[in-house]
Amino acid sequence: MADDAWARRIAAMRNSDRLLSGMRPATVREKLAELAAGVPDDLMPDFYGDGPVEQLEERVAALLGAEAAVFFPTGTMAQQVALRYGAEVTGRTAVALHPLGHQEVHEHRAYADLTGLRAVHPTTAPRNPTAAELMTLAEPVGTVVFELPMRDAGFVLPTWPELSDACTAARGLGARVHFDGARMWESTPYLNRGLPEIAGLADSTYVSFYKSLGGLSGAALTGTTAFAAYARNWRHRYGGHLFQQWPAALTALAGLERVLPRIPDFVRQARVVADAFAELPGAQVFPRPPHTNQFRVWLPFPAARLNEGVLAMADEEKVWFTGGWQDTAVPGQAMAEVTVLAPALEWTARDVIEIGLRLLDRIQG
Repeated sequence: MADDAWARRIAAMRNSDRLLSGMRPATVREKLAELAAGVPDDLMPDFYGDGPVEQLEERVAALLGAEAAVFFPTGTMAQQVALRYGAEVTGRTAVALHPLGHQEVHEHRAYADLTGLRAVHPTTAPRNPTAAELMTLAEPVGTVVFELPMRDAGFVLPTWPELSDACTAARGLGARVHFDGARMWESTPYLNRGLPEIAGLADSTYVSFYKSLGGLSGAALTGTTAFAAYARNWRHRYGGHLFQQWPAALTALAGLERVLPRIPDFVRQARVVADAFAELPGAQVFPRPPHTNQFRVWLPFPAARLNEGVLAMADEEKVWFTGGWQDTAVPGQAMAEVTVLAPALEWTARDVIEIGLRLLDRIQG
């Protein structure tokens, strides 16, 4: 997104009294005030990973039922370390990834360019691989990656039996199982399992702190004590062992305390919002119902007209509907990702439909 378009979007969201998708962007001063309000007066910053960072690692390990957790400044770095570990312990340089997976689409194939690993694609279907597909891999792999949920397929999840069977099949092939769980926090309602049981299917799990949880940045890897020791060494080698990371750690802890318990509410509300979107003329929603608090919606208009209409409505009515519309391969049809968080909980289905119809009237008028 161009800088001016991004600035307009941020300003429109900040000036809106009601938001359907996303959170109201906070200024630096607002974030600092929120951070200061939630910590004891005598709390000291971390020193190369102790203090708040160590507290966060312990909290994440407990939540996921893991032996240990290791904080990373970025998920891209964390995922590289997890795949490298799989290659070293198995002696296999191939890794089973999905072509729509985060490592392929959003991490610039760092696993290949920096680590020398090769991708094998068990399937091109827009979902995670099945047990049957893994059993037909043409070559041995060191790690099988499951993205929970798969964002670029529409935030889709496998069913619990499908995921369990696929993990069993991967281990039967002598491979490690790694969960790209950047949004795994939001996956528990659909899978109908707690975080320890979900993470227990994997040998290592990556989680993110700055998406639904609202942290400043950062990620964590969880797994065995031996895996954690390896991860700490390679985090240092990749330049991720920073002098101080207390702002990221403290906001992550706050998100785990305040936001994580509300995620089931976000997922339930996403189903209400998705059904309401589907009532708009020409709208398509996927998946329906949503598997998490995020889903995709398509409308039969060019992205530029939709984005301008959303901005105009925000300016005039102080209501933020859904932004970030992108043109698709179908001419005249655009897609947006809807993220249901705390501000959306006050919206009824009638609100979504009525305001959506007003937006379409603006665009057509």
